[in-house]
Amino acid sequence: MRVIQPAAWAPAKGYANGVLCVGGRTLYVAGQVGWDAQQQPGPDDFVAQFDAALGNVLAVVEAAGGRPENVVKMTVYVTDVAAYRASTRAIGASWRARLGRHFPAMALVGVTELVEPWAKVEIEAVAHWEEGD
Repeated sequence: MRVIQPAAWAPAKGYANGVLCVGGRTLYVAGQVGWDAQQQPGPDDFVAQFDAALGNVLAVVEAAGGRPENVVKMTVYVTDVAAYRASTRAIGASWRARLGRHFPAMALVGVTELVEPWAKVEIEAVAHWEEGD
């Protein structure tokens, strides 16, 4: 896995512009919301839902034999972009606690609603690792 950064571009902040994967194993993680292992709704708080959804993504990655740093692409869907912007510091703390300074290719998408009516955040991801990694 190699981060791709066009030479003439300013460095991306908090994400990678591209990630190149060759060989190995690739895992596609379905959208995860902030519920617990029994699919019971989590807290109503935006940041807590982000943290739980991120934890759920990483639980799937780890169940497949990967590690957090194997996540190469992530799409975050939020029902309130303003709440996301207002929470970036707390979201950053959650991110660092779970992924450190690892930043995959990412997109943030504002949506009207998610399938789970109480959910404010849903995260889907792609992870990749080399055989024997």
